[in-house]
Amino acid sequence: MSFLPGTRRGLDACASARGTFAVLALDHRQNLRRELRPEDPAAATYEEMVAFKRAVVRALAPAATATLLDPEIGAAQAIADGSLPGRAGLLVAVEATGYEGPPQARVSRILPGWSVEQAKRMGASAAKLLVYYHPDAANTDAQERLVADTAAECARLDLPLFVEPLGYDPRSGGRLTGEARRACVLETARRLTRIGGTVLKAEFPYDAAVTDEAAWSDACRGLDAASAVPWVLLSGGVDDATFARQVATACRAGASGVLVGRSVWSSAATMAAPERDAWLATEGRARLETLVRLVDELGTPWHARPNPLTAAAAPGDGWYRRY
Repeated sequence: MSFLPGTRRGLDACASARGTFAVLALDHRQNLRRELRPEDPAAATYEEMVAFKRAVVRALAPAATATLLDPEIGAAQAIADGSLPGRAGLLVAVEATGYEGPPQARVSRILPGWSVEQAKRMGASAAKLLVYYHPDAANTDAQERLVADTAAECARLDLPLFVEPLGYDPRSGGRLTGEARRACVLETARRLTRIGGTVLKAEFPYDAAVTDEAAWSDACRGLDAASAVPWVLLSGGVDDATFARQVATACRAGASGVLVGRSVWSSAATMAAPERDAWLATEGRARLETLVRLVDELGTPWHARPNPLTAAAAPGDGWYRRY
């Protein structure tokens, strides 16, 4: 199988030379407010959030295979002042932060005033869609249509799409734990990767309370079997040591890497600027570089597992007439 040139080029721009992903995730909006001002998130200003994102990007983007940013306070701002290196792969989120509707049937949506086409116009290597999802939720069909529609628009524009489902309990609206979380993560992968998208950005199948690494391995092998596309692991806010063990387990089971956020940079969020910058340049960068090495050693290259939904014939004579 081959890929349309934009999709292939976009994935290559976001991956290592070997074809694995160690992407710096910094598309946080409301979560960033809580990191910056734990006692009063509403007090975090636009200027404060932009300054923090620029600092993290300057310090860590050169070590990552790509950077994930949002359109509201991250992507254009980091491009405009040169914080994001010109050669860096760039993923841009297309969803609005948070959800609408009740917590038992969460409604995700595209950010008003934003689109996949605009993300591509600004130079994105790939788009990212976060979708709240549980296979048994009352609004599952609508959430699946959102994935299908976004994937179709990415395919039309020849732009890769990373799909990030986040599970929840459709009865209580709370967090999933234990076997209920495992079942949701695996069934979600099975369903959504057959609807659309180029890469799955998956939650670890167990919550932090489950520490049995044999169970981790079994669950990650199940996730690998369930996914029809290459998949990467999100950090989900766990500490850096726990995340490194999760990453090793996931990559040995078939993952193609990570999109890592708070486990790398959250410790710097409440520091004053000079201390923050020094910490990011040393401890933060060391954490990220550890993951880069781990993923490149153990991960499965994305092109070793092509996605039949985005596959295309290899370009031949006159290919451009049909492009």
